[in-house]
Amino acid sequence: MIAYKRWRNPELRAETNFVVQNDENQGTDNEICTITSRPESRRRESASSSGFNNTGGDSEPEVTFTVDDALEAIGFGKFQWKISLLTGLSWIGDSMEMMLLSILGPQLHCEWKLPSFMVAIITSVVFSGMGIGSPVWGNIADKYGRKISLILCMVWTMYFGLLTAFTPVYGWLLFLRALVGFGIAGAPQSVTLYSEFLPVKARGICIMLIGMFWALGAMFEVLLALLIMPTLGWRWLVGLSTLPMALFICLCYWLPESPRFNVLSGNKEKALATLAQIAKDNGTAMPQGTLADHTQSGRGRFKDLFTPQYLRTTLLLWFIWFANAFSYYGIILLTTEFFQAGHTCVETQEAAVIEPRCGLECKYLTSADYKDLLWTTLAEFPGLLVILLAIDHIGRKKSMALCFFMFSLFILPLYACLDRLPLTILIFIARAFISGGYQVAFVYTPEVYPTENRALGVGTCSAMARVGALITPFVAQVMLRTSVRLALSLYCVFCLLAGVASLFLPIETLGRVLQESNLDQVPEGEQTTATTSQLNGTTQHLE
Repeated sequence: MIAYKRWRNPELRAETNFVVQNDENQGTDNEICTITSRPESRRRESASSSGFNNTGGDSEPEVTFTVDDALEAIGFGKFQWKISLLTGLSWIGDSMEMMLLSILGPQLHCEWKLPSFMVAIITSVVFSGMGIGSPVWGNIADKYGRKISLILCMVWTMYFGLLTAFTPVYGWLLFLRALVGFGIAGAPQSVTLYSEFLPVKARGICIMLIGMFWALGAMFEVLLALLIMPTLGWRWLVGLSTLPMALFICLCYWLPESPRFNVLSGNKEKALATLAQIAKDNGTAMPQGTLADHTQSGRGRFKDLFTPQYLRTTLLLWFIWFANAFSYYGIILLTTEFFQAGHTCVETQEAAVIEPRCGLECKYLTSADYKDLLWTTLAEFPGLLVILLAIDHIGRKKSMALCFFMFSLFILPLYACLDRLPLTILIFIARAFISGGYQVAFVYTPEVYPTENRALGVGTCSAMARVGALITPFVAQVMLRTSVRLALSLYCVFCLLAGVASLFLPIETLGRVLQESNLDQVPEGEQTTATTSQLNGTTQHLE
C-alpha cells in the first residue's frame, strides 16, 4: 500500500480513507487513477487481520509504512546531497567518454589517414556496444541490485578505457572502444538508483540537476583536450578521461543499495538500515511502525515492458529516446564538422554541400575550434535551467515536446549558408534544448516504470538511444558531405515526430509516487472513475 499525502483541500484529510492519483492531465480522455489506502486504513486492516477492532481490546494494532512513506517523512537533506555527488561522478565519466568521440575522430582522421567512413565507424562501434550493454546492465540492476550494476560497469569502462590509450592499430581501437561502449551503457543506472532515494517533490528537480554533471563532464573533456592535445596527444587524453570513474570506484564503498530494491527482493532489514541511515544523516526521524513487505520474485522480466499497462508507453519511449540521442550526438558531431569547414555550406546548383575535400584530406582541430566547442558545450547549462523551471509546472510530457520542437526550430536556419558567429549561436541554442529534452527523458522514464523492472525499462530505452547514436555519425559525418540540407532535414523530421510522440504518452508522472510493481498500475487508456459513493468520501486529484 502506498500513501499519497498531497491534497488540494487539507480539510478532506479527515473525511476520506482513500486518495486518487490522476496519472494523466486533467481533462484528457485517458485517465489512470491509482487508489491506495491511507495509513489509518492500513492500521484498521492490520487490526482486523489480527483480531482487534477500534472499540475493544487492550493491544495496539500494528502500524505499517512503505518506503515512500519513509522517504516523504525523512525528506531531502545531507544524505541526498552526498549521493548526488557520487552518482554525479559516474555521470561525468559517461559524458567525458561521449564527448571524447567528437574530438578523437578528427584527430585520427589526420594522424592515421583514415577516410570519413572509417572515422564514423569509430563512433558507431561505441554506440553498438552501448546498445548491447544497456539492457544487460538493466537486467543485472533489477535482479542483483542497482549498486552492483553501477560499480561493475564503472570498473569495466575504466579498464578498457585505459587500454584504449595503448591501442596500436585501427582494428584494436574499434574492439576496445566497443567494449568501452558496453561498459558505459550501465551509467544510466545511476539515475535509477538516485531516483529511488528521493521524495516525490524533489525528484524532478534533483534528477534534472544531476544533468548538470553531464554538462560538467562535457565541459571538462573539451578543456582537457584544449590543454592536452597540442602537447601530449590523444592517447593521454583518452587515459585521463577515465579519472572520474577511478574516483567513483574509490568512493563507492559508501554507496548504499536502493531500499526499494531491498524490499522488493525480500531484504527488509537492509532496507530499514538504509532508511535509518538516511534519517540519521538528514537529522530527522523514521516513521513509527513496521516496514511493509512487498516481495517480488519476477523482477527484470522483458515481457513485463509489453503488458497492457506499459505497451504504448514502452514503444513511444523507445522512439523518443532514439530521436533524442540521434539529434543530441548529431549536433555534437555537426559542430566539429561545421567548425572545420568554417561555415555551413557553399551553394551549388544541386544542393548545399560542405566544401568537397579528398576522403583522406584532413584538418586538425585548432585552439579556436576547441574554444568554440567549449561555448556550444556550455549551452547545456542554460538548457537545463530553462527545463528545470518548466518540468514541475507544465509536466514531463509537455517539457519533452517543447524541447524537440524548439530544437527543430533552431536547426532550420542552418539550411542557409552561415558564417562562424551565427552558426555558433544557433548550435548553442539548439544544443541547449536537445540536452534539456534528454534530461527530461531521464526524469520521466524511471518515474513511469515500477521498481520491479525500472532498471530494465531505463536500460532498453537507453539501448534504443544507442541505435540512434550509432546511426547519427553516418548522417553528420558522411551524408553531410553530400548534402547539408538532407542531413539537417533528417534531424528536424525525427525531432518533430518525437515531440508529437511525447504528447501522446499515456501517463503524466508529475507528482506521482514511484510504483513498486505492475499490480499498482491499471491498463493504459482504461478510464477509472472514482465516485464519492465508491470511496465512502470525497476524492481529489493530486496537484
